[in-house]
Amino acid sequence: MLIRPSNKEYAAHFQRYVDLVPEGDIRKALEQSLKITTEMYAAFTEERGSYRYAPEKWSLKQVLGHVTDNERIMGYRALRIARGDRTQLAGYDENVFMSNASFDEMPLTAIVDDYAAVRRATLTLLSGIPDEAWTRRGVVAGNESSARAWIYIIAGHELHHLNVIRERYSAATGER
Repeated sequence: MLIRPSNKEYAAHFQRYVDLVPEGDIRKALEQSLKITTEMYAAFTEERGSYRYAPEKWSLKQVLGHVTDNERIMGYRALRIARGDRTQLAGYDENVFMSNASFDEMPLTAIVDDYAAVRRATLTLLSGIPDEAWTRRGVVAGNESSARAWIYIIAGHELHHLNVIRERYSAATGER
């Protein structure tokens, strides 16, 4: 059973994400956020997908592209650590990724489809890792972490961005 990691299983700056994940089955939390995110984005027009709440901020398309890129990276980290690979893994710069991405030129539906495919891959990854592997540790960006921590970080990172969308993109989402 995949249980919540202790705060000694990930770098301190990820605490804000892990804290957002509700108690209970992480698989259900990931399935629920898949539903919430796809439904939210399905309600956006192409024009809304390009909305930025400030000139230098990411568009709604870019936010979802970032969440998807991040999940790919975090899932890879979880896999490598769970499989016992002790090779140190590098961090990544989200702004470099965004400057080299073309989310604003992509159809919104393609970005949503990509996000959903990556989430389904994460969910199948969970079923293919034995219980004892989730507590294995590896080093990422100079910090020791467990495989299970990365799954919680994936879930919390998405919840963080859903909160940002609700708080700062309300002009585009219609939510108040």
